[in-house]
Amino acid sequence: MMNKVRSRVVVRRGKPLTPLRVALTAFFALDGFIFAGWVARIPDIKQQTHASAGELGLALLGVSAGAVVTMAFTGRLCRRWGSHPVTVLCGVLLSLSVALPPLTHSAVTLGAVLLVFGAAYGGINVAFNSAAVDLVAALRRPIMPTFHAAFSLGGMVGAGLGGVVAGFLSPTRHLLCLTVTGLLVTAVAGRTLLRHACPVPADRSPAEEPHPKAAPGPESESEGESDAAARRLDGRTRGAVVVLGFVALCTAYGEGAMADWGALHFQLDLGASAGVAAAGYACFALAMTVGRLTGTTLLERLGRTRTIVAGGCTAAAGMLLGCFAPSVWTALLGFAVTGLGLANLFPVAVERAGALAGPSGVATASTFGYGGMLLGPPAIGFMADWLSLRAALTSVALLAAVAAVIGFATRRSTYGQPRASAT
Repeated sequence: MMNKVRSRVVVRRGKPLTPLRVALTAFFALDGFIFAGWVARIPDIKQQTHASAGELGLALLGVSAGAVVTMAFTGRLCRRWGSHPVTVLCGVLLSLSVALPPLTHSAVTLGAVLLVFGAAYGGINVAFNSAAVDLVAALRRPIMPTFHAAFSLGGMVGAGLGGVVAGFLSPTRHLLCLTVTGLLVTAVAGRTLLRHACPVPADRSPAEEPHPKAAPGPESESEGESDAAARRLDGRTRGAVVVLGFVALCTAYGEGAMADWGALHFQLDLGASAGVAAAGYACFALAMTVGRLTGTTLLERLGRTRTIVAGGCTAAAGMLLGCFAPSVWTALLGFAVTGLGLANLFPVAVERAGALAGPSGVATASTFGYGGMLLGPPAIGFMADWLSLRAALTSVALLAAVAAVIGFATRRSTYGQPRASAT
């Protein structure tokens, strides 16, 4: 047993960690690139399958269902096999599955293949976030936002390129190009991940790492006392992870709402043209990317609690400005401020959940976050019918403020616990 424990590699700060960081950054960017490329061709797929709006909506739920179900057990796979191999496997599946939608000719078959695509998407999100949590701990620097910035940049490039090639490439050829690109990136970056073990913080020796199957020694606590302590720790840890999951949910709710309803708000409430309306979400996405690129510096100066509180308050103020702005330019400013505020909340929540509970914590927080992204658009729609779109979008500001309150109220319980050993 000790041999297994000692076989883990201690990687200290410096050049040995650089290849891992580059490889993980590539996977984050690839994930955003592939997903955005698929989204850009949804109108063409709808026309190809002759699906009604309702049928397409049901088919698209396949992505969500596959992602949520997979996230629930990917954490276990990462504990069993390691987050690096699971990331590579999910990268291959994601790259292959994105080529399937153009091959379908009905809403039913489209929904079936999107289940597979969603499963790969959910799995890789949990796996590479788990790997990133280990790297953040080893580097002892809050670099998690930079990985999510790569995801945002990949999404922006994928969406832009998708819009350009839509004029001369069929969905089949376009998504097949995404498959080839994904497999090439996975082959190059995956080789680095497979050649390196998950890093261990430099101030901790491998022998100090808890091993999930290690039996208690003769000088350890009695079995009953040890199990009771583990249960108490697990209970506190699970509670903290759920709290962090709510922070992720509040953030992702806003992202989903802005993506689906932001442009419509500019058109209906402010009388903007379609081009200006599209610029509203572009300002939000660009500001979020900039916020994540500068997130490490922000976290180093303010710390996690202040970053969450300041981010939530900033996002709430920006969204209120965007909702009730008297002019288009003021609304654009509000959307940009909202993006800056929300930028680092999700990365911080996922990183802390992983630090507290390992891959299971990442899976839980990611599931909450993805649930918030799914909940946002339909919730905004229902509230817009009952009240108005302006009033409905204020729910984004409300949940951002809730995230700030949660971050402040639970600053000790979520940041002061040790990481739970895998069981």
